Amino acid sequence: MAYNTLKLEISGDIATITLNRPEKRNAISTEMMEDILGALGEIEMSAARVVILTGAGRAFCSGMDLEALKALATQSPMDNLEDSRRLARLFRRIWSFPKTTIAAVNGAAIAGGCGIATLCDFTVSVPEAKFGYTEVRIGFIPALVSVFLTRQISEKYARDLLLTGRIIEAAEAQRLGLVTQIVPAEELMAAAQKLAGILLACSPTSLLKTKKLLCDFAAAELDRELELAIVENAQIRSTADFREGLSSFLEKRSPRWGGK
Repeated sequence: MAYNTLKLEISGDIATITLNRPEKRNAISTEMMEDILGALGEIEMSAARVVILTGAGRAFCSGMDLEALKALATQSPMDNLEDSRRLARLFRRIWSFPKTTIAAVNGAAIAGGCGIATLCDFTVSVPEAKFGYTEVRIGFIPALVSVFLTRQISEKYARDLLLTGRIIEAAEAQRLGLVTQIVPAEELMAAAQKLAGILLACSPTSLLKTKKLLCDFAAAELDRELELAIVENAQIRSTADFREGLSSFLEKRSPRWGGK
């Protein structure tokens, strides 16, 4: 398949997805979401057993694309619900993908980009990378990612990150449990490949069944929570605070919150 927003390379047992909008800091667009889902589908049907996901340029993924953000202000409630469901579908697909996944985080991973980076089975990062769920700072809500985050780290730490929207360094992300390993930038892909080699030395059947079991443990409750999050993610977009937060972000000014 041909992809406009990413590159897919399948070499033997390893598939590499490279988010490829460096001029946009690999920001998430509707097309990118569909491309990632398409690439994962292609990989699932291939002989590859491990997936490495990284970004082109200086950022891993900076969150939602500015054009997509602008469009949110004019979408209908039904459009907002479908948009929310699309992102939820992407997150869940990455979380439950049957083959082992490694995020090689080469730079900033913010908002939805942080979700993509940390939903992989392993997250290898450069020291300079930044992580954060910044939605509350623009009147949005980190509803979808919160469903997964509270299963990765303690609720106390999750509340800290989600309620403050603060950006954290890779070292803190590792202490919290969001990052598996930190390596120098020039060693990032080699470290991801080395980890892939460790995984490839394991029984393919055992890896598939172990991951499926881990996902099955949480799937029913996760899906219930995800449905609630989808609705909240869509409904926040009808609030005055969301419109003000979006306007202030696009206009590069401080927001004037109204509390509604």
